[in-house]
Amino acid sequence: MTAKTAKERAIAPLETPTDLKADATKDIAAALTTLLADMFALYVKTKNFHWHVSGPHFRDYHLLLDDQATEIFAATDPIAERVRKIGGTTLRSIGEISRIQRLLDNDAPYVTPTDMLAELRDDNKQLTASLRELHELCDEKNDVATASLIENWIDEAERRVWFLFEATRNTQ
Repeated sequence: MTAKTAKERAIAPLETPTDLKADATKDIAAALTTLLADMFALYVKTKNFHWHVSGPHFRDYHLLLDDQATEIFAATDPIAERVRKIGGTTLRSIGEISRIQRLLDNDAPYVTPTDMLAELRDDNKQLTASLRELHELCDEKNDVATASLIENWIDEAERRVWFLFEATRNTQ
């Protein structure tokens, strides 16, 4: 390897070879990065509520939210790695997350347990809708691998919605 080649490699952009078209890589990487920001926002909100839940169902809600936070966090690495696999770059900071996340934070000093679960249920429903839109984009751009991953994340989000819905039903 010549010195010039080594220098060129040192400053080369982070472009992973892919057979996807350039516009597909750009569009899907951007959408996945926004999804990643939403996942981190949802993870932090779920942990926030996990830490601050109170009341007669404390133990059940505390464990439910911890399980859900773990599942949400587990999706973050595959999302970021998928962006890199298709030749894109992804999040670099908490500041970037806060600039592009679509899910709202909740900094309230007190939230009732029922409101916590309802808010997370709605956030997960919003996430599911975003995942479906991203799946459509992947279908349009012929990115079968990303679409396949998204199908699993949709199923996980729908399961979270279901559990949160059932935990807040008034059955009396």
